[in-house]
Amino acid sequence: MINRWQESDRPRGADYDLRFADLAATGMDMHGEAALVADYAPTSILDAGCGTGRVAIELSRRGYGVMGVDLDEAMLEEARSKAPDLTWLKGDLADPELDLGGRTFDLIVMAGNVLIFVTPGTEGDVIRNAARWLRPGGRLITGYSINPQGFGPARHDPLAARAGLVLEDRWSTWDKAPYTPADSYAVAVHRREI
Repeated sequence: MINRWQESDRPRGADYDLRFADLAATGMDMHGEAALVADYAPTSILDAGCGTGRVAIELSRRGYGVMGVDLDEAMLEEARSKAPDLTWLKGDLADPELDLGGRTFDLIVMAGNVLIFVTPGTEGDVIRNAARWLRPGGRLITGYSINPQGFGPARHDPLAARAGLVLEDRWSTWDKAPYTPADSYAVAVHRREI
């Protein structure tokens, strides 16, 4: 099976971070994901698909307990170099055997288009794993670009429901702009009921 991220020609490691440094230099707020996560006041957070750690590191800076997991070793090496005191694990989010040390979390964040970069057909596995890593009442927050012929809310919500997650909120941006079906980006909050 093809993993869309691994097969892409996207920059990795420090080269990946350059884009965000350039955007930050223009005055753009690069921490909208962390701000939204903080609105839910979690005590423990998993940054699933953490990449180079931009979101996890900002959450840690704000005082939250956070751990990151990603499949791409080059991205994790960069995360480890920037924040060696945080826990960074290599793993496939779709793997039902992925061991997070028995930990569960109040909140899992999947920023940076994680759900559209996983191996096609494994989105349900990724969401199901996230649900099992959540404490009862915990939240899964995802953000991704919508492809009308690909993954989007119409596929996401039924997969989440099958995993025992209920839609709580949906926006078109991380700063909570209202969502409409015509939008090209979605941020969703699904909550684990039990």
